Amino acid sequence: MPDTQPLSITLPPLRITLTEQQQVNLEWLTQNLPNLLTPSKQEVPDNMKQWVAANKLLNQPDAEIIQALISTGIDAETATAEVREISSHPYFQAGSQYVQLLQKLESHLRISNQLAALSSKFGTIERKSSLSREYFLENYYAKNTPVIITNIMHNWKALQLWTPEYLQQKYGDAEVQIQANRNSDPNYEIKIENHKKIVLFRKYVEMVVKGGPSNDYYMVANNQTLEREEFKSLFDDIEIFPEYLNPTDTKGRVFFWFGPKGTITPLHHDPVNLILAQVSGRKLIKLISPQQTPLLYNHVGVFSKVDGENPDYDKYPLYRDAKIIEVILEPGEAIFIPVGWWHHVKSLEVSISVSFTNFVFPNYYEWKYPHINW
Repeated sequence: MPDTQPLSITLPPLRITLTEQQQVNLEWLTQNLPNLLTPSKQEVPDNMKQWVAANKLLNQPDAEIIQALISTGIDAETATAEVREISSHPYFQAGSQYVQLLQKLESHLRISNQLAALSSKFGTIERKSSLSREYFLENYYAKNTPVIITNIMHNWKALQLWTPEYLQQKYGDAEVQIQANRNSDPNYEIKIENHKKIVLFRKYVEMVVKGGPSNDYYMVANNQTLEREEFKSLFDDIEIFPEYLNPTDTKGRVFFWFGPKGTITPLHHDPVNLILAQVSGRKLIKLISPQQTPLLYNHVGVFSKVDGENPDYDKYPLYRDAKIIEVILEPGEAIFIPVGWWHHVKSLEVSISVSFTNFVFPNYYEWKYPHINW
C-alpha cells in the first residue's frame, strides 16, 4: 500500500486536517483570530486631513466638519476621532500660533479700512489734469493712493497714429508672441507659459479686428513686445512722462498691451507701482485697496481666486464685503495703480495701452507670496 500523507486545508480561522487514519481534525487558528475578526480601522486620506486642519484653524464647528467627512464616505467613529484628536497634535498647535499672528495682522487691515471709510473721498479716485513731481510723490505715490491724470498724453503722436491698420501696415511682417487659448483655462494668467504662441503681427491684427469680442487671445505685458528690435520705433510715438518716470530705464519696464474688446486681466495686484496709459479704446478698471486683502482669497502669487467678472459669492462669501472702485479709463488718460492695489481690467473696445514701472522714485519691494502645487 503506498504511503499517504495527511491532507491539510486551511480556511481561516479554521484548519482542517485529514489524517492517515482518515480522521478529520479541526483546529482554530487562535493566534490570528483577533486580526481576522476585527475590521481594519478606516484611514482618513491626507488631503482630507489637510482640509480638516484648515477648517479647524478657521474655527468651523466640529459638528459641521465631522458631518462633511461622513458625507465623503468616512464612518462616523473615524470622522469624530480625527476631528477631536487634531487639536492636540503638535504640528496643528504650531500652525495655530501662526494663524493667530496672521489674524492680528488682518485685524489691523480691517480697522484701517474702517477708518478710511470715514473719509469723504473713500471709494473714489481723483482725476487730476496736472501734477508736479513733488505733488504726485507727496499725495499719491507716498500715500499708496491711485489717481487718474487726464492731460498727461496730449503730446503723444500715438493717440493719432496707433490704429490697428497703422500697426499692421508698419509692423505686420514681424513675429510677435501672444497669449492664446485663454478660454480653455480659467488659470490662464497663472499658467501663462502654457498659452504662449508666436504669430505674424499681421495675422494677430486680423484676429483683433475681425474676430469680434473675445478673451481668447491678447498681447499682454509679459509678451515683451517693446523688447523686440522691430518694435523699438514705437517709442518715437510716445513720451515717457519725465515728471514721474526715468526715460533711460525702459528695458523690461515699459509694456505694450493690444487686444480685442472683451479681453480681461483677472483680479490681481502688482508687486510694484505702475502707470497705465490708455492710447486707444476704453478700459473698465475695478480697484480694491490692499487693506481689503483678507477678503480676496489670494491663493497663489499675486492672484485672487475670485472671478472679478462673475464672482461666486457662495464659494467666496468674504468678497461680498469688498469695497470696489470702478473707473473707465478713456483714451489720453493715465492711471496710477499703486503697489499692492488689487485690480481687474476689461477692455470695452479694441484697446491699445502702454504701462510703465520705471519711476524716478524707489519701486522695488520684498514680497512673500502664497503658492500652490498644481
